[in-house]
Amino acid sequence: MAEQHQFERGTDGPKVIVVGVDGSDSSLRALSYAGGLARRQGALLAVVYVQPVLAAGAVLGAPVAETTDEIAEDLMKQVRDAAERVRGIFEVRWEFHTFRGDPYNGMVKAADELKADAVVVGSSEQAGHRFIGSVAIRLVKAGRWPVTVVP
Repeated sequence: MAEQHQFERGTDGPKVIVVGVDGSDSSLRALSYAGGLARRQGALLAVVYVQPVLAAGAVLGAPVAETTDEIAEDLMKQVRDAAERVRGIFEVRWEFHTFRGDPYNGMVKAADELKADAVVVGSSEQAGHRFIGSVAIRLVKAGRWPVTVVP
């Protein structure tokens, strides 16, 4: 018999909402959606960027770590700027986290370590994911947290 996961839910809604961002339009829409959920629920919004780890030979000498650090810094700046624009109108508690790895395993690690009550991700914008499965589908199939996929 398959192991059943027990969701810990209070009557006040989720306490931690994890949202994955990578700079794509769908991930930024997921961030907006998750921000609204966090605000309405009084939850902490944990914004997660998973930095890819590539084999040295695959990058042909390109400084991948520096590039992904720059992406993380840019994403954090975008989140900070958005939070600043709505200060005084909407208050959202948020944190920015980076994890290293492939997107699926990075999001699983983030959701586990941050004790997510809910996970929000954007739908895949890559055509090939229709055949091999997107991060969103894999997170849903994991069955460990409620997952919202934002188009």
